[in-house]
Amino acid sequence: MLSYRASFAAELLSNVGATVLDVTTVFVLFRATATVGGFTLAEAILMTGLTAFGFVLADLTVGNIDDLKRYVRTGQLDTMLTRPLPVLPQLVFTDLPLRKLLRLVFGAAVYGVALAVNDVPWTAGRVLLAAVAPLGAGLFFGAIFVLTASFAFWWVESGEIGNGFTYGGRDFTSYPITVYAHWFRDLFAYALGFGFVSYQPALALLGRADPLGLPAWAGFVAPLVALPAVAVATLAWRTGIRHYRSTGS
Repeated sequence: MLSYRASFAAELLSNVGATVLDVTTVFVLFRATATVGGFTLAEAILMTGLTAFGFVLADLTVGNIDDLKRYVRTGQLDTMLTRPLPVLPQLVFTDLPLRKLLRLVFGAAVYGVALAVNDVPWTAGRVLLAAVAPLGAGLFFGAIFVLTASFAFWWVESGEIGNGFTYGGRDFTSYPITVYAHWFRDLFAYALGFGFVSYQPALALLGRADPLGLPAWAGFVAPLVALPAVAVATLAWRTGIRHYRSTGS
């Protein structure tokens, strides 16, 4: 990166484009209507910013695990298993994607601006939630990255299914969940926990009651949804490692 600085700068700029586009889409949607799902643009941007910050944080730290299917298919995973080191950290740190740093900065900036433009009734609890919520979102998305990547131990070409939960989950949490159909919301927001990534924390920060009926304290404990997600991802990963029998010859 230090040797090819112009190339690195170009990668920084090109990588931030995807996150910028995600946020811009929300602005475009609100050009057609003043509210979406009962929320204003400023309130929706708070959810979008929280999602953008948390998702890029996860992508920056563990996103490289998406390459697991390639390592399994080519047999390169065998090399990692022979080393006296845990496999997961080896996969994560094989490539340190500093080219994604600008995306993280942009996501944090959107989140910070959203907190500033909304009339947040600040209390000690909300200050703590504002600091913890992006970390909880990052940990949750990181667990989803590991969980979906683990599918490769049983099904090598599982990448698109995994993307449906990682990138699909990012898109789902970028909007108020009130816009989704009842069955779809129950599945993704509550059964899979995506509703606690940005929607519930945003409600707690704004001091708004949940139109869907969850109590006010749900938003303050929402970041804890990352803990069972991490537990499930850990179980899937360990089971997959024990299941792995190499690609043969």
